[in-house]
Amino acid sequence: MGVERRQNRVVVVGGGQAGHQVAASLRERGYEGDVTLVCGEDELPYERPPLSKSYLQGAGDESRLWLRPETYYARHSIERVTAFAVDIDRAGRTALLDDGGIRGYDHLVLATGARARTLQAPGSGLKGIRTLRTLADARLVRAELAEAAHVVVIGAGFIGLEFAASARESGCEVTIVEARERPLMGITSTTTAAHLLSLQHQRGVESLFQQSVTAFHGRDGRVAAVELSDGRRLPADLVLVGVGVTPDTRLAEAAGLTVDGGIVTDSHLLTSDPGISAVGDCAVFPSPRTGTPVRIESVQNAADQARLVAARLTGSSHPYEALPWFWSKQFGTSLQIAGLGQGFDAEVYVVDSPDAFSVLLFRGDELLAVESVNRPADHLAARRLLDNRIPLSRRDATAADFSLSGHLKAHTGGSALAAV
Repeated sequence: MGVERRQNRVVVVGGGQAGHQVAASLRERGYEGDVTLVCGEDELPYERPPLSKSYLQGAGDESRLWLRPETYYARHSIERVTAFAVDIDRAGRTALLDDGGIRGYDHLVLATGARARTLQAPGSGLKGIRTLRTLADARLVRAELAEAAHVVVIGAGFIGLEFAASARESGCEVTIVEARERPLMGITSTTTAAHLLSLQHQRGVESLFQQSVTAFHGRDGRVAAVELSDGRRLPADLVLVGVGVTPDTRLAEAAGLTVDGGIVTDSHLLTSDPGISAVGDCAVFPSPRTGTPVRIESVQNAADQARLVAARLTGSSHPYEALPWFWSKQFGTSLQIAGLGQGFDAEVYVVDSPDAFSVLLFRGDELLAVESVNRPADHLAARRLLDNRIPLSRRDATAADFSLSGHLKAHTGGSALAAV
């Protein structure tokens, strides 16, 4: 089958936040070539964060999740193809789709995202054992949540805690099971994790730590109980498995690209093939903040990386140095994180009230990250401090009159939160 050869063709594989943003940013920057967005899901590109929060509570119709309405893609001449890419011919610069279609490219962008991890314990194929990654997942979970009385959440990361909050607010009895000794292990400080766990307990959510799942038990083909490593059985009408994700590198591996914990890129987000970029949850890139390769799962990272690739493809090339930031919401409590706290060795607690505080994470005398609970002004100030590498010592942070916004203002001489 012949493929017409034309110049200026960008094919983006993946219709999530990163893939959509590449296509949109190309058009915003005046790119006039062909843009094709290959979407494995038969959905308009949508936001994922609400899937574990407001969507489960039935807030609004699904159109509120869309990143753009359907008319946007036609109006901006973005070809949206519902198919999975199954092979890349790097020499011929073509992508083969599972519907038999072929798309030629001058540059290919892999925004393949990540897949939810599953558990392989006996009984894991029973109905009612779910993951929560896609809109299709969320539709099933929302319908089953409306009928459930007993919910077991496996995994105490952000997805697990957010879902537990949503399930509890729906009136379910909820138990969180986590194999490690505390929630958000390796993700947040012990102070922030303890606060969020206390919030769960105050609302009636039970939690069990250092416990693993050994089996699922069913009735009439549907899950009825979860068996733990200590032998106890928890009743369950619905089980949410939230044990993390695996970057989707299958296409990249088959194409012979370098893969190591994700699709490996350079500081400009180019893969080992200069005709292919990778962005978002699937991409590993050299972080100037950690000095090591990292892979980041966040809306901010996906969008910022997409914009950088679009800029490069339209003539403006620079390394990726965006400050990472994250957020979560549980029971009306907002957690916002600026920076990457991996490797911190000291915490400084800045408190306004027991329910409104920030935790500053230091390595030596270097501020790595700030976790802010119900303190949005702290979060905005922290982003400016970290983004501009404004020095802050642990001694300064422990002063009686210290505030993040005050420290920022003292070093900028203007509005503390301007230009965030």
